[in-house]
Amino acid sequence: MSDINQFLPPKPGPSLVVQLGILAVMTSAAIGMGWLSGSYLKGESTPVEQAAVEAPAAHAPKEGEASHAGPATEAAGTLIQLPAITANLAAPDTMWIRLEVSLVLDAPQPADLADRVHQDLLAFVRTLRIHQVQGASAFRHLKTDLDERAAIRSDGHVKEVLIRTLLFE
Repeated sequence: MSDINQFLPPKPGPSLVVQLGILAVMTSAAIGMGWLSGSYLKGESTPVEQAAVEAPAAHAPKEGEASHAGPATEAAGTLIQLPAITANLAAPDTMWIRLEVSLVLDAPQPADLADRVHQDLLAFVRTLRIHQVQGASAFRHLKTDLDERAAIRSDGHVKEVLIRTLLFE
């Protein structure tokens, strides 16, 4: 058997020229795809940036006109910043949470509504366990729970709870 292996010529691999050609084609394809995707993304962001620059000028009152609140400002809602919520979690009880939120209301409401929502959210945060807030999907569930509790406590006047800061210690 060893005699047969001695007479077989070694299989030649692809030549160096072919390997360099394939490398050049793959490199140019990668550069082309990067350039195309970059120009596509740059083209998408330009109208948004232009709209952001033009928006303040479009909403500014002209000389001689009195500024008045129209339906667009009423639809935007009212934003109330709540005091920070600092509490320990239910489990482990040595872990603390600091939560800063804002409420988006459908219309201006009395100040006691914000206090009631704040106290309800504080009571809810004290019942949380660490596994309920770990990960992106758990954070989304937490935000949904906060939205629901605030809407229920405010009789539907709170449209959204905006989480500004969430810290664990």
